[in-house]
Amino acid sequence: MKKLILTVIVIAMFIGAMNAQSKDAGGEFKSFGKPFVKIFTNYHSSFSDGENANVFEITRAYFGYEYNFSKEFSGKLTLDVGNPGIGSLQQTIFLKTAYLQYKKDRISVGFGLLGLVQFKEQEEVWGQRYIYKSFQDEHKYNSSADLGMIIAYDFSDQFSMDFSLTNGEGYKTVVVDSIFRTGFGATLKPVKDFVIRAYYDFIKKQDVSQQSIVLFAGYTGKNLSLGTEYNRLLNAKNATDKNLNGYSFYSTFTTKNKSKIFARFDLLNSNEISGSNWNLNKDGSLIILGYEFSPVKGVKIAPNYQGWNPKDDSKKMTSAFYLNLEIKL
Repeated sequence: MKKLILTVIVIAMFIGAMNAQSKDAGGEFKSFGKPFVKIFTNYHSSFSDGENANVFEITRAYFGYEYNFSKEFSGKLTLDVGNPGIGSLQQTIFLKTAYLQYKKDRISVGFGLLGLVQFKEQEEVWGQRYIYKSFQDEHKYNSSADLGMIIAYDFSDQFSMDFSLTNGEGYKTVVVDSIFRTGFGATLKPVKDFVIRAYYDFIKKQDVSQQSIVLFAGYTGKNLSLGTEYNRLLNAKNATDKNLNGYSFYSTFTTKNKSKIFARFDLLNSNEISGSNWNLNKDGSLIILGYEFSPVKGVKIAPNYQGWNPKDDSKKMTSAFYLNLEIKL
């Protein structure tokens, strides 16, 4: 029933948008849209315990269209073509976003299959999504997009809050049920170039509530950006007492010729249950060091080193040298 209500609201918003378009056609505003393409690809050579692997990959390709119906109403459609990791030439296609957004003055409301905001600020400060996902995205704390709604309000230029009600399974698994993930976020920008964000969400299944708690602070100056975040996941996948703690630190320095030197360190730990770490196979630390340059507009190239040190003492550290490429059309 709740899903039906949400669908009706989305349709109503689209109808309202089309009406707004016709009214504005005779005035100053003229509706417009544009297609977009973004491709992430890389070549890398990895080394672990004396073994070597060399791989070419297209990890992501986004194809979409953005349209502004009026000054207040806009929409976006995005197809996500990705590598599922089960074959070098196999790709999967998902509808990542298909939503309508209303934005006027200090309020914005989005309905449909939306890009979520729980780690949006973190991704912007990190700035290297085509090389490596942000911490929450990489370790499945939350999805980057989901079906639902987001309401955000700017109380001032320095402080805003957002509320989200989503399907809870991500855009790759749209489950039809009455279980939702509810999120609350607050963003503070006390001074220029500095941002602080706190976020909390929960989803309850079979009387167990998974909870996500995130704290983030970031700085984006003219030549230097810094970000630090703490990520806590309680009752992961709605399993009692299975908890995760994660930290991520990253920095980027922009040189005089606009190239960038970047570094990142991540740490993921799980708690012990009956004397053993339930997530030991995925616990560990990550280090990334790299250099990015842009030979032409719309193209980024980044040679970089990525090292993963597993917490499991029976596993060896994996070192990899990457050449990442982002293409935007």
